[in-house]
Order: sequence, then structure tokens, then C-alpha cells
Amino acid sequence: MMMTTSEDVEMSDVVQPLDQHKDSQESHSQQTAVKFGWIQGVLVRCLLNIWGVMLFLRLSWVVGQAGIGFATVIVLLSGVVTTITTLSMSAICTNGQVKGGGAYYMISRSLGPEFGGAIGLVFSVANAVAVAMYVVGFAETVRDLLQDNDALMIDQDNDVRLIGLIIVIFILGIALIGMEWEARAQLILLVVLLIAIVNFIVGSVIPATDDKRGRGFVGYSGDVFVNNFGPSYRHGEDFFSVFAVFFPAATGILAGANISGDLADAQKAIPKGTLLAILISSITYIGMAWIVGSCVIRDATGSQVDGFYGNMTNCTGADCKAGLLNTFQNMGLVSGWWPLITTGIFAATLSSALASLVSAPKVFQAVCKDCIFPKIHVFAKGYGKAQEPRRAYVLTFVIAVGFIAIGELNAIAPIISNFFLMSYTLINYACFDASLAKSPGFRPAFKFYNQWVSLFGSLLCLSIMFIIQWWAALLTFVCIAALYAYIHYVKPDVNWGSSTQAHSYKNALMSALKLVNVQEHVKNFRPQVLVLTGEPSDRPALVDFVSDITKDISLMICGHVIVGEDRWSQVQQLRKLKPSAVHSWLHKRKVRAFYKTITSTNFRSGAQNLLESSGLGKMKPNTMIMGFKNDWQITDPALVQQYFEIIHDSFDLNYGVGVLRIKESFYHPGKLKESRTNESVFEIKPSESEVQIQPDQQGETESLEDEKESLVVKFKTGDEEDVTIGGAANLQEGAEHDGKVSDDDGDDDDLPVTKQVSRFLHKQKTGTIDVWWLFDDGGLTLLLPYILSTKSKWSKCELRVFMAGSKKRELDRDQKNMATLLSKFRIDYSKMTVIPTVGKAPSRYSVSRFEELISPWLQNSDDPLPDCNKTWKISEAELTANKEKVQTTN
Repeated sequence: MMMTTSEDVEMSDVVQPLDQHKDSQESHSQQTAVKFGWIQGVLVRCLLNIWGVMLFLRLSWVVGQAGIGFATVIVLLSGVVTTITTLSMSAICTNGQVKGGGAYYMISRSLGPEFGGAIGLVFSVANAVAVAMYVVGFAETVRDLLQDNDALMIDQDNDVRLIGLIIVIFILGIALIGMEWEARAQLILLVVLLIAIVNFIVGSVIPATDDKRGRGFVGYSGDVFVNNFGPSYRHGEDFFSVFAVFFPAATGILAGANISGDLADAQKAIPKGTLLAILISSITYIGMAWIVGSCVIRDATGSQVDGFYGNMTNCTGADCKAGLLNTFQNMGLVSGWWPLITTGIFAATLSSALASLVSAPKVFQAVCKDCIFPKIHVFAKGYGKAQEPRRAYVLTFVIAVGFIAIGELNAIAPIISNFFLMSYTLINYACFDASLAKSPGFRPAFKFYNQWVSLFGSLLCLSIMFIIQWWAALLTFVCIAALYAYIHYVKPDVNWGSSTQAHSYKNALMSALKLVNVQEHVKNFRPQVLVLTGEPSDRPALVDFVSDITKDISLMICGHVIVGEDRWSQVQQLRKLKPSAVHSWLHKRKVRAFYKTITSTNFRSGAQNLLESSGLGKMKPNTMIMGFKNDWQITDPALVQQYFEIIHDSFDLNYGVGVLRIKESFYHPGKLKESRTNESVFEIKPSESEVQIQPDQQGETESLEDEKESLVVKFKTGDEEDVTIGGAANLQEGAEHDGKVSDDDGDDDDLPVTKQVSRFLHKQKTGTIDVWWLFDDGGLTLLLPYILSTKSKWSKCELRVFMAGSKKRELDRDQKNMATLLSKFRIDYSKMTVIPTVGKAPSRYSVSRFEELISPWLQNSDDPLPDCNKTWKISEAELTANKEKVQTTN
């Protein structure tokens, strides 16, 4: 047996396309663009970034400070961090299609736009600044060569700026030519680096000259190995400070992922190329650390004479000018031909600068395409068949030139490293979070990962951030938090199926299941309201009023009954609805409610289904609110009977029932438009002189009642209009005090339509909330008006309590009892009045008016309708049963 749904056809992955329309526009150009395999696209780039200047200029110093043993630990610890991150990255990128943007694309599609946008922006800036850092490293090496040969062009500082400017223009030209030429340049630089490494290894077995011996290179020696195996920290250094110096060498593992859009098969290329690059580079670093630690002493005089006589260790403190701890030139000292090491330094800096110059625009282009941040979409434009981000290249160039002009990048380097580490942290956390959410859409093809290992990697990266530089880590957190808060505030209109959404569902499900086992208690009672609104935009004032009661404290469900003669017509009407547009309308109106539709052949049966099926577990309505049927005297009597019976159905299902009545009609047919950005716009249709409430859209008032007694609550706003919530007692009270019952059918509205639909949307003017305490129902009739009075929109409306007195001479006692009850309920009120004549029989006028109103509904013998169709008629027996309620006074 096979079951297929629309969701099975295309399940939502954690990594998924952003915009299918944009994809189709770019598909043709991408098919003809140059795509790289895992070696040229990932392995080569990662190796060139990891084999940076650290390999030739700082590795010997790390060995001198930490010793061979702890230097190996430092390399392995860095490898553990990068390996765990790569495993997490491999799981994410094999869970769906990976497009351009690298780390940004993976994080944003996994954790959502907030984390993704923040990382994408800072990661782009970090790569742009890294270009300047690598170029300055190259320029300083060239300047030192010029200085040794007394050939400075201007002075030391300006020579660095000038050389740096020339180099960054050169690598920008390579990048602008195209990725194919950039990849060829990277291959050439890799060959140069490999030659330099081989030159170092070969040089280590060549017997040392007197000059090299004087500088500390003595060849392979067991005694040197033993002496250099342990640490010898100096100048305030320790293990963590040395680790902080070395770790930036390991931050090149994203070089391949950053050009994910230019890879032929990113899902296979990124895991294979990155993991192999980590393995090769780690072996290289450990091997070269053992070599330099086995043949170079920590302190040497640097004198050729001392080397000849074997007295090169005869020095202390400032007298020692050579050795592992006193110079950074030991890799060239060990090599067979020193200029090749200098060439290797050039190749390492240029390759890293070139990779960063390519990575920053690619990532930034992906951020701009997603339109998360305003006014940067101009940099999203691509040129040529490969959609090269030339504008972003120029922006990166400008940033790099600006930092090259500063010249001093030592303080900025820790921030760059922390930005990279923050990316690693979120990549690991993204894998952990997606696994923890247990979403069916997270099923990566790469199986060699574990959610707890990813969590450990995330925490490890955070720890290393603070180890490297605590103030830089705090600054990174501030930047990420600020960008996260901004994106969360603007709420970009994107839907990427992130693990955050999966967690929201899982948490809601677990909370609902947990709530089932929680025993109910009166202190935790909340008015959970099912309000019969029809399409919510048709009755915005009703929706707003109920929202004032339930917002932030309880459940609100907008019920919509779709009436159709047969199943086909019901389905046709149902298909025309757009629930997403309704929820968008509710969201924009700041109404926190659910929307539920039911199809039925008549309004009553649909309302019954809503009453029986709405909610989930303990999250289900206990109060039904509907609108007063203003056209009850002129509409089809069968519809009035349905309306009346819905109230009784609600009582039978233990619902509290409330009816909200205002002078104007709640029903103002609106039209929901769903724009390209999925925004919903409410438009008021031109109102006719007479508006009738359709049965399938019933729900234009609201009620606040939990028991089977009637609740009467009256609101008088600054517009001198009465808004009444109540049941049957509402009609009697109106008849007795006003002398008549309004026949308002919507054709004499005094307020303009725009004001009617927004009358409860804004803050109410000074008025009163009048509660008529007719029965002791446990306090709900006081609780609901009190909840309203606590809302800011109703803060200027005083709460007044009117209660029925028993006897005139016992009014004081009744008032004291009521005051005690209000104090027990902790309800503040402005005035309390005891009405001694509530039980008095109605006047003759009221009875006459009552008989006039019900005369069309009385059953009589001359009625031509068959008995089966007279169910809505008032029989003589029913009139007799209620005779005491309409008894006249003498």
C-alpha cells in the first residue's frame, strides 16, 4: 500500500533553494560557467589557506616556546576543532543543494536568517580585512629585503603601503579576469609552496655550515630533540597564548566552501576536499615541527666563529640573537636554499590573500541576493557566465586598501580569527540543532557525524575564542548580537525551513502533550475563546475586541463556517480561501489567534463541529463568542432559529456563551490580497445602505461567560456609544431602561466604515465598563471585564459593578457582601451599586413591546405551513412556561 501526499513529492530540506524564480533565471548561465572539482575547487584552496605564513614564520617559534611535545598537541587540537567543524559542515551540505555563499548559505538555511545574516555580513568583512592582513605580510617581507639591500623607495611604513597597494591591485585583476584564471594562479602558487616545503626537508639532512651552526642549526641530534621536547615559555607566554598565535593557521578550512556555487558537486567536493586538506596540512605541520625541533637549538649567538668552535650556545638573554626563540627565520636557515623559502612565504601570503579576495565577494553576493539587509542589493548583480560579483570585488578592494593604509593589523588579527571561529561555532551548532529537532527533512548523505560531537565542537570553538583574545571574543558577540537583533526586528520575508522552525514545532508539541497531564485548578483558569468571525477580515472590530481579552494570556480561535448545498460547492469555496493570507492579516493586526474553517450544509451543524473539534488537548476553547444578530426581525426565521440553537448547543457542551452587541454592524466585507511578498492587505468594500449577516459568516459579537447564566457587561466609550456583552438578560435590561429594543440592522450607522472596523483597534477614550452581577457564577462575570480593564487600551475606562439586591432593608448587607467578594477576587472597581428593583415585574409598556416583537413568531392555527416546518415558532406551551417572566404589574 503506497500513500503519496504533496509533501512527499518535495520534502523540505534544511538546505534548500531560496527563490525558484531567481534560480530559473540564472540556470542557463550557470550551466555554461566553469565548475571545479573537489581537488582544484576545495583541496587546493584549503591547503593554500592553511599553509600560510605561519608555516614558515611562526612554526619554529611555537616549537621553541611549547616544545616538540606541546607543539604537536597544539597542531592536533587545532586539527580536532577543524575536523569536527568539517564533519558538521559535511552533514549540512549533504542534506540538500548547496548554492553560492558557503558558510553563510549553510548557516542561514539551517538556523534561519537571523544567525545566517549576521554571520554572512561579518564573515564577508573578515575576509575583506584578511586580504589586507595577508598583503601587508607580503609587503613587510619585500620591505625587509629592500632594507637589507639598502633599496627602500620611501621609508619603512610607506613602502609597506605602496607595495601592498600594488599587490592588491594585482590580485584584484586576477579575480576580475575570472575564476578559471584565479584557479590557475592558485595551482601555480601551490607548486611553489610544495617546492619550498621539499626544500626545507632536503635542507634538514644537508650538513650544517659554520654560519648555520652559529645561528643554531646543528643538524639532527638526539640531545637537541630531548632538550626541545619539553616547553620553555618565556616573555610571559604560556600554552594558551602560544596556541592563540598558531590557531589562525587553521582557519582556512572554509576556503572551498566559500565558493560552493562554483563547485561541480558541492555535496561531495566539500567533505572530501576539506577533510583531506586537514589531514595533509596537520601531517605537514607536525612533521616540520619535529624536524625543526630536532636540528635547531633554542638559543644561539648567531656568530659564525662560535659555530666554528662549537660555542654557539654560550649566550644569555639579549646576547642570544639566533635560535628557535630569538628569530623567525629558522625555516629558511634549515632549508637547502633560502630564497626558495622566501618565495614560499610570497606564495603563501598571495594565495591566502587571493582566496580571501574571492571568498568575501562570493559570500557577500549571496547575502545581498537574499535581501536581508536594506540598500545592499546592488552588490548582488553578477556578470558573465559565472555570475561574478564584480561590484562586490571592488567593495572588497576598497576595504582592503583602507586597512592596508592603516598598516598596523596586529590588533585586528584576533578579531578576524574570532569572526572565523564564530562561523565554526554556528556551523557546529547548526548541525547539532538540526539533529536535535529530529526533523524528517534533515537526512544528510554524509553519515559520519554525531550531534553531541558537534555540540562539543561548538563549545570548543567558543572556548578558543576567549583563549585567543577575550576582548575580541566579546566584540564578536556584540557584533553578532546586534545584527541578530536587527534581523529579528525587521523579520525578512523568507522561509528556508530552518531547524529553528522545526524546534518551534517540537517544543509546541511537547508542551501540549505535557499540558494534558496537568490537573486543572481554578487559579489557573483562562478564558479560551472560540469566536465565530467567519473570515476574520470581514469582522475586524469583533476580532480586535476578543483579542483584547485573550492576548498574551489565553487561546483565541477564529471560527469560519462555510455553508454549501453539497460537498462539491463546499470544496470549491474552501479552495478559494487562503489561510496564509488570513494568518498574515491577523499578524499585521497584532492579533494572536488561530483560524479554523469547517464546511457544512447549514450554519448550525458547522458551528456544532467547531464547538466539538476546536482545540488540542487542554488547549481548547471554554467560551464561545458570537455577534448579535441585528437582522433577526427581517431575515429567514430558520436562520434565526439556527442562531438561537447554537447558543443552546454551546451550553450543552459546557461552553460559556457571550454575545457582543454594538449600535453598528460588525460585518464589513473585506478582501484579502496576497502580494508577491505574501503580505496581506485589508480593503473595505463599498458598504451598502443595508448589510445582512450571511449564515456562513455569523460571528459579529462576543460573549464572556462560562456558566449557563446570562452575563451583562456594558461599555460606554468616549463616543457616547454603548457596547454590550450579554445574553437573554440583555434584552430585558434594554427594554426596561431604554423603553425599547433597537431594531438596528446596520442601515443607520453613525460612524464611518473605517472607524467602525478599527473602533477596538486603538486606545479607548474615557468611559465605563459596567458589570451587572445577576448571579453568583464563581466570578467569571467579574474576571473577564477585569481582564479588559487591565489592558492599556481600556485603562481609562472605569469598572463599575451593579448587583441585584434582595430586599430594600438589606441593601447595606448586600453591598458589604459584594465588597467582600470583590476584595476576595482582588478586583479593583470604581463604583458599586445595588439595584433593589431588579426582581420587579416589567411595566405594561415593556410587556406590550415584548408582545409586539414576538407576534410574528407566535404559532397559530391559521399558519399554512406544515407542523414539521414550524419548529421556529413559539408555541402556546412555551409562552405559558415563561409566563412569570412577562407578568405585568398592577
